[in-house]
Formats: sequence, structure tokens, C-alpha cells
Amino acid sequence: MTDYKNLHGKRVKFFTSDLDNAEAEGQIFYSDISATASAAGTFNFKTAISSAAWSAGASATIGRGSIPAGGGTQTAAFSAGGYSTTDVATTEEYNGTGWANGGDLNTARYGLGGAGTLTAGLAFGGHENPPDNSDATEEYNGTAWTNGGDMNNGRRNPAGFGTQTAGVSAAGYAAPNADNKTEEYNGSAWTAVNNMNTARVSSAACGILTAGLVYGGFTGGPPYPRSAVCESYDGTNWTTVGSLNTARNALAGFGTQTSAIAGGGYTPSLSTATEQWDGSSWTNLAPVALGTARGNGGSAGTAPAGVYFHGEAPGVVGNTEEFNITTMTVTAGAWASGGNLNTARGGMGSAGTPTAGLVFSGITTGDNFPADSEEYNGTAWAEGNNYNHAYASVSGLGTQTAALGFGGYTFPPPTAHAEASEYNGTSWTEVTDMPAIKRGENAGIGTQTAGLVSGGTHGTPGSAAAETLEYDGSSWTDGGDMPAAREDAAGTGTQTAGILFGGGTSSGNEEAITYNGTAWSTDANSITHKRQQGAAGGPAGQTASLIHHGVVHGVSGQTVTSEEYDGTSFVTSVSAANARSDGGRNLGNGPSAAGLWCGGNPGYNAQTEEFTAETTALNLKTITDS
Repeated sequence: MTDYKNLHGKRVKFFTSDLDNAEAEGQIFYSDISATASAAGTFNFKTAISSAAWSAGASATIGRGSIPAGGGTQTAAFSAGGYSTTDVATTEEYNGTGWANGGDLNTARYGLGGAGTLTAGLAFGGHENPPDNSDATEEYNGTAWTNGGDMNNGRRNPAGFGTQTAGVSAAGYAAPNADNKTEEYNGSAWTAVNNMNTARVSSAACGILTAGLVYGGFTGGPPYPRSAVCESYDGTNWTTVGSLNTARNALAGFGTQTSAIAGGGYTPSLSTATEQWDGSSWTNLAPVALGTARGNGGSAGTAPAGVYFHGEAPGVVGNTEEFNITTMTVTAGAWASGGNLNTARGGMGSAGTPTAGLVFSGITTGDNFPADSEEYNGTAWAEGNNYNHAYASVSGLGTQTAALGFGGYTFPPPTAHAEASEYNGTSWTEVTDMPAIKRGENAGIGTQTAGLVSGGTHGTPGSAAAETLEYDGSSWTDGGDMPAAREDAAGTGTQTAGILFGGGTSSGNEEAITYNGTAWSTDANSITHKRQQGAAGGPAGQTASLIHHGVVHGVSGQTVTSEEYDGTSFVTSVSAANARSDGGRNLGNGPSAAGLWCGGNPGYNAQTEEFTAETTALNLKTITDS
């Protein structure tokens, strides 16, 4: 260490543990002073270095391609228009975690140009049906779109960059071929300015009006030759600069005139390749690559922190991927397979957390009602003592060692039950029945000594309830009624700060409602209206919840969609691996960053899935002398 300081004028620092923050870049340190290391003269010198990588983000609410307009940053982006099964006007907003619905465009179209920010966005041009190429411009304030000044030349698939009050539309398709026209927008009107050197369509762009960059694209009509040409713009003139290493069209692009990223696109096959621009040349970043080869999506952000969304792979998708150059290694959130249940079933009661879960009773193929209990340790399910009753659609709350099971029904004919039992981690004990409420598919929230039970159904059409009961560990009391009757809802939180999602009657119910210990209040609407879904959040559920799986109202079959709630609004989350419903859905005492689902439909299966939220860790490298 003395020699190092004498040579370089700086010390190598000792820390009792490894550094764990991004500010550590370039810091040389050691954290091992064990006797073994000292004797060997090895101290595991380490440093943190930056690296580039793509990581998966939450899927959008719908799949779209054909170049929706995009703009903003990695943590505040918009995507507007595009093509799903037809031209769409849909706008979605991304907050760095997931997507939420924004205000629709006034004119549905695809192949748009985009610029600006989430709260001051710009969308222009595109393809309308009819008439065809559009000259329409719209401005976004983060809530709604308003019409702006028309372009001088209608076109689709133009390159867009800049801001809402200083935007640029470059090139695009104007039948019968690509063109090279450039227009500038001042917040109210477009002005024709100097043409690009190379006519092109479906290229990428980034930067501002006085320092823009456009790269890739088609340079003509059939046979649609692809281009690697890159041009920079200074607010007056275009200059041809260093070309991409691989010619491509319909690619992702974000950054600035001196630091930009190109990703994906058609080469002619769909590509995952990524290139980085340093102001003078492009460098292949292999093995850095998109997780899904695709093109015709939207993009936003900077070179160190960008996002690529939607696109075609080759069918339209809602994929989102984030690009980062950072000292932190990002591990995307994901659902992964866990250990299978010993008894495949659905409609069972459940309680606990992802690492200490509990399921009991339920229904199996052939309309059998097993009383089996099973406990989960985060890896495998183990048989426990049987529940006191063999019922379908029994409900639960609490923990693996202090659970409450209640309600349920048998059939045919549908017969509802009010019995309740407590579990101590070993055995079940019958306790006081729910008063005057015989039903299944209740929502359970809270603990064994402070529980909240809401809604449910008698098992016959039109029999959903709005009543609420509170349980104190020995007796039941009436709580405030829900605003509307619902069954098959999911909940989390506590008896005095509970939150309930979805459920409803045959007409569906998308509202989340919150409970303050006395009364229910209507909260935000979820993005997708579901029932028989799962929820996680634990005591903090009112401000941090995850809802997942279930059945979408009005849609046949189960879903893989997930959503996160932050106490104000819902955004999309990572999709599950398997579409399922009516499983172990009250495993809600765990944090929203760790969801668990087991069993359910279709087929009364035994599968378990575990959710782990995105994590980051410092990218440390050990320094060697070789």
C-alpha cells in the first residue's frame, strides 16, 4: 500500500465490507484482512467498473408495433399510437417500473414521429386509415393530447427529435418513396428547412433541434435497401458522419448527438445487436444484446439510461427493455417456478408469505374436496395436518404459524358454510363461526388476531355480498360495508389499513378500495379488471402492492398479467410464466417485491410460481497482477 501511495499519490482504502453504491466507480479498495489473506499476502483488491446491458422491464398494457410515437426518459416516457389489430390512438406512460394508460391521441394512426417529454410530448405524421399519410400534429401535457399545427408534407415513419416547442421531423415515407425533407416545429407551426443528404424512412433519431442525429432506415422503395448512413444536424445543415456497422431499419435509438445507442431493427432479419455512438464512430457492443429481437417499436432516454418498448417480433408485442451503462448490475424482476404442491387443486384457502406459505382444503379434478394442508418453505411444499373442513372456495388470512381459515362451500347444490378454524403451525382448532355470513370466495386481510373479511358469495348467481367482518382472535364484529358487493377479490394490508382488488359480480369491478378500520373508500382503478387473482403487499399493502394472475372480466381463460400499486396509481409489472386463476391467492402477507402463486385453474394444477422484484448490485471486479 505504501508503494502504491508513493507511486500514485492516493491510498488503497480498507472497508469492512464491499462497497455497494454507484459512487464507488474507480475506487480501489480491499475488504479482506483475514489471517489467511494476510499470511498469503493477498488482500483481494477490488474496484467497480461500468458496463452496458439490457434488462427486461414490465410489459405494456397492449402489444403494438408499426412505430408508435415515443419520447421522454427511461423513468418518464410515453408511447402513442401504432398498430395492434388496427390503427390505435392508445397512449401509455412508463415510470421506470411499469406502464399505465394515458390520454388517447385524437387521431388513431401508426408510423408516427415523436419528440419531447412525458409532460410536453409531440406526435406527428403517420398513417391514417383513411386517408393515408398524415400531416397531423398533436401535443401532450401528460394527461391529454391537443391538436397542433399541421406539417407541410404528410408522411409516415419520419424520424423525430427535439422538444415540443423545438421539434424536428426528418425524412419519412411520402408515396411512392422515401424522402429527405426536414421540418422544424416551434410549438405552433412547422417550417420547411434544409433537406437531409440521404432520403430515408424508418430510421432512428435522437438529440435536440440544434444538435440532432439520424441513423439507419430504408433509402427507397422496393426492394427497400437498408442504410447504415448517419447524419448530424446543427439546426441549419445536415452532415454525413460515421456509418453504423450494420445497416438496419425500424431500429431503436436514443441519446444525444455525441452519445447515442442503436438497437434491434431489421437487418433484414430481426436483430438483437446493439451499437454505441461516441460522436465520431459507432462501436458494436457485442455481447450486449436485446433480450428479444424486434423492430418497429418506440424508444426514449439517453445513452446511459434508455428504454425500448413495443414493436414486432415478428407479431406485435408489449415488451419493454431498459438499457443502462452503469456500475450497477441490474437483475430484472421475474416469475420463476417453485416446488409443486403435493395435491393439485384450486379454490383453496391460503395464508402466509413466499418463504412461509400455507394452503388448505380446496377442490380437485372430479369435484373432490380435499382437507389437506400444505406448508411452503420457499423451495418445497410439505404435508401438514388436515383442515377441519373439506370445502371449496375456503378463504384464509394470517401467517403460516398463525392462520385463520373461514367460509367455503360444497356442491351440488351450492351450499355455503360459515365455519372458521385457527392454525398454530401444527394443528387446526375450530373457533367461532362467522355470524350470519355463510359464503365462500371471501377476501381475507390481516392477522389471526386482527383479521378483516369482506364480500364473498353463497355460490348462486346474484348472491355476492358487501358485508365486512372483523376478527380479534376470538370473536367476530361487523365492520363497514363495501361500496358494492363483490366476490373473488384479493386483498392485503392490515385490519386498519387494508386494500382490496378486483373481484365483483358478473359485470366486473376494477376499483381498488381501502379500509381504515371503520369504513371503505374507493381508490384508484386497476388497469385490467380481474377476479380470482393473487395479491401481495403485507402490512404495507395500501402503499405497495402486487396483483397477479386471475381472470379478466369479459375474456375467456386465465391471464399472466401483473400490476403494481404505489398508493396512488397502478402500473404494469412483470408477466407471470403461466396463465392461471383461483389458486392460492391470499398469500398476501409477504412484501410486494416477493409474490407467490400456487395451484388453480386451468386443470386444478400443482404448479407454484415465485416473484422476485428487480434488484441492483455493484459490479465489482477483483484486481489481479496478470
